[in-house]
Amino acid sequence: MKEIIEVIALFLGFAGWILIFISLQDHYWKKSSEDGSAITTSAIYENLWMSCASDSTGIFNCRDFPSIFALPGYVQVSRALMITSIVFGTFGLVATLVGMKCSKIGGENYVLKGRIAAIGGAFFLLQGICTMIAVSWYAAIITQEFFDPFYPGIKYEIGAGLYIGWFSAILAICGGACLMCSCIANRPDEEIPYPCQPSSRGHVLMTVERSQTVSSNYGKNAYI
Repeated sequence: MKEIIEVIALFLGFAGWILIFISLQDHYWKKSSEDGSAITTSAIYENLWMSCASDSTGIFNCRDFPSIFALPGYVQVSRALMITSIVFGTFGLVATLVGMKCSKIGGENYVLKGRIAAIGGAFFLLQGICTMIAVSWYAAIITQEFFDPFYPGIKYEIGAGLYIGWFSAILAICGGACLMCSCIANRPDEEIPYPCQPSSRGHVLMTVERSQTVSSNYGKNAYI
């Protein structure tokens, strides 16, 4: 049962790790709102790396952000958190593969493997937390600007990239939680099998009893 939980946790963490890359590649982290516009001639959408615009004919043009220091603070922090989540996810995958009971990597020291798997689960939790903070903060800024009646700039709506990021964070957190719970439930005395060997003390006692029985028999025969 524990092996199945570890495999499920590894699958969830790996799926969340892959979805981070998909979320970063998606252009639609935020898209210009059509609310209150009678005629829409172009649409603007952005992610953490570039800004794109498309017209009614379907022609679009994208440009990378020219300078990281010219970006708003929440975009810079979201970038750093997403990259950090990728690093945590990579460490989590490696540690989980080494610490799984069904894996031959690392020998058969199940106590040590359980601790390594627990570290992998902690990395998955950190991955999910970093991703959740990044996409939630980005979405909060979009929502705040959208409902601010005095905001002078273009108002945006939440794009598909943020939903992918939320799903990635949920998968990573669930995988890390399952892995850590599975490792906490393991007991060291259950993980290391010891071969059943006869007790030398019992052998000595049996030998003494036999010698005493034989000597007593000889003692009785001596009086005959």
